[in-house]
Amino acid sequence: MSALPRLTEPGFRGFRGRVGSVVPTLLSSLLAVAIALLAGGVVIALSGDNPIPAYQALLQGAFGGERAIGETLVMATPLILGGLAFAVAAQAGLFNIGIEGQMVVGGLLGGLMAAWDPGLPIFVHLPLALLAAMVGGGIWGFIPGFLKAKTGAHEVITTIMLNYLAYRISTVVIGNEGFPLVNPSLQATQPALETARLPKLLPGTRLHAGFLVALLAAVIVWYLLYRTAFGYRIRTVGLSRGASAYAGIPWGRTIALAMLLSGLLGGLGGAVDALGLQGRYYNVSLGIGFTSIAVGLVGRNQPFGVILSGLLFGALSSGATRMQNTAGISRDIVYVLLGFVILSVSAIAVAQQFRQARQAASRARAMTRDRAADDAGEPLVEPPPPPRTI
Repeated sequence: MSALPRLTEPGFRGFRGRVGSVVPTLLSSLLAVAIALLAGGVVIALSGDNPIPAYQALLQGAFGGERAIGETLVMATPLILGGLAFAVAAQAGLFNIGIEGQMVVGGLLGGLMAAWDPGLPIFVHLPLALLAAMVGGGIWGFIPGFLKAKTGAHEVITTIMLNYLAYRISTVVIGNEGFPLVNPSLQATQPALETARLPKLLPGTRLHAGFLVALLAAVIVWYLLYRTAFGYRIRTVGLSRGASAYAGIPWGRTIALAMLLSGLLGGLGGAVDALGLQGRYYNVSLGIGFTSIAVGLVGRNQPFGVILSGLLFGALSSGATRMQNTAGISRDIVYVLLGFVILSVSAIAVAQQFRQARQAASRARAMTRDRAADDAGEPLVEPPPPPRTI
């Protein structure tokens, strides 16, 4: 039994399709991106434009200089955290479509805490604002996990409902003219104090320390999932509810805690966008939470894969403006590219699952033949030679 956790370590051949390893995930994701770029080039060519200048402008806008790289990292930061939120839930077999609502609640509470002036230094006030955002997002994630554990309510339905509830709560709080921490005319909180702002990393760019927070969160999530008993329980529950019950793993408690962790990451994503990029929380739906679902899917629900996927989405977002201004290509082509990336990743994943299913079926047929031969009394191994007579 002590060897069982090692069977689910990344890179083990028998579980590579589920747990995954960095190299196969990276190669399949690169293949999906290549397919998407080729398909997007065909679409651009069919529309009467040249795809080569379009892609050159896209790359220039995403990586052509310090400012462009900073903008790419800024766009990728909340997407990485949202993708991690989706990945944690997916590892437990859940589909968290409520990341948007968790980001709204986290951004709202983080913005309110950042606008409050308790006279604290930055090394206390900033962590307190981030912690408030994580608590808010965690509660918003824990509710659907608790409901699924206790009543069987599907998390897709409950998280969608909580998304709308988060929007309404945000609107009511921001629109309260008697609340000193909000600015109803701007539909936002008051500006975050300097003691609660994420510091800039590169002068002359919008890149802030939230990117480092996202990278640290990815490392922590990787450690929790693959180096702790808690992560082992999450992955076991996601692989098989029956197997987890047989192993004595509490299914309900595990999925509730997985959704709590997912919500914590979602709330943190909303806070880093508000405290690092915007300087306050705005009551505007940016759709980052929904895009984060695609980031998690493209990253194959692996922490380091999510980082690469978030960087890809950030590069496409930051390069879209230059592509439109320089090459005259509508920035909407970026959404076409993202759609092709998601379709390519899904197709590759289905092909891998089909191949693994065929291999499993082949092994099952071989075991059935061996069992039938055993039942028929046929020797499965060569019998020993008869004793020599003198």
